[in-house]
Amino acid sequence: MTGIEPLIVFGIALALVLNFLNGMADAAQGIATVVATRALSPFKAVLLTGFCNMIGPFIFTTAVAATIGTAIVTPGALTPQTLIVAMLSSTTLVFLATRLGLPVSSSHALIGGLIGAGIAAFGIGAVIWPDAGIILDTFAWALAGAAVGAIVVGAIAATFQGDMRLAAIIGAICGGALAIPLLILFGMLKITGLLAVVLFIFISPVLGATASFLFDILVSHLFRNSRQDRMNRIFSPLQIVACCFQAAGHGANDGMHAVGVIVALLVSAGILSTFTVPSWVLLSSVAAIGIGTCFGGWKIVDRMAKGITKIRPYQGFCAGTAGSMTLALVTTHGIPVSSNNVISGAIVGVGVTRGKNAVQWKVVREMMTAWVVTIPLAAICAWAGYMLFLLVGTLIP
Repeated sequence: MTGIEPLIVFGIALALVLNFLNGMADAAQGIATVVATRALSPFKAVLLTGFCNMIGPFIFTTAVAATIGTAIVTPGALTPQTLIVAMLSSTTLVFLATRLGLPVSSSHALIGGLIGAGIAAFGIGAVIWPDAGIILDTFAWALAGAAVGAIVVGAIAATFQGDMRLAAIIGAICGGALAIPLLILFGMLKITGLLAVVLFIFISPVLGATASFLFDILVSHLFRNSRQDRMNRIFSPLQIVACCFQAAGHGANDGMHAVGVIVALLVSAGILSTFTVPSWVLLSSVAAIGIGTCFGGWKIVDRMAKGITKIRPYQGFCAGTAGSMTLALVTTHGIPVSSNNVISGAIVGVGVTRGKNAVQWKVVREMMTAWVVTIPLAAICAWAGYMLFLLVGTLIP
């Protein structure tokens, strides 16, 4: 045990650094809307969301930690060496992306790192691949949802003499994306592990966009006769509340990455016999993400707050509430998602209510590209990192 203890200590420290960078990079998703609408100054917003990130796991659940530590790579492939290589690769990727102002998901970077390091060390069988039957069922339900969505939204567009073709496309996307979480919610479809992670790269921003779009329409209708200054007085404090709830959801989802990795390290070293979360692991991890949030990824804050679309306080409230609800849903089911994906989708949703030209689609496309490539890029980096580790090991006598 004594020979491996320094490696375990290093791995724990690295996991906490990853959570710190997670908080720093993902500060944007918690404060983008309140900064954009000037409901709070950036300094006050980042301090508040840092605190809410810390209390999130105590409000929600630690189910995401179990997914990270048990449902992506087989337990036998989670050795101290593979875990450390995975964390080094993902930490480097997140740090570089943050410096460039790209909202790369630290969740997906870590998952990609685990996959790449696991394959490098133990082969393709190290990854817990989803069952083919579950994939086919999911695909069938998604197609059914897309068909229903296209028909319903297309019919609404026809009623109001709108663009039926565009409406049908939007309806199909939303219907297909909404069908899966609804079936999960009602216990009719059980999706876990890697399949859930990959699916919700696409589903979570659509959920956020759909919920915020509908919420915006409802609020706009209810307050259609209100003056703008009155709406600002009402929704500015409500927006801050939504921001806090959203930050708590972020802490319960993204904040559990370090927890999952640290517990996996302790299990691999024989310090823990089962995957159970000690209190000190939870407290140190939430402290790391809270402190990281207080430093803030300011390039990403500016990009999300101002680059996607211009929003008003009531729209910031709608986007924050929609993002919070989406995060709460996926977190309680133990699905690691990118909080940036969710809130970016929510911001797009409120922007689209003013017409498609109100959204800077170039920025959205750049962000979507980053979301899609993160897992494979992190996997490649981790695979190469583990190969380098083996090469160095052979050269050192």
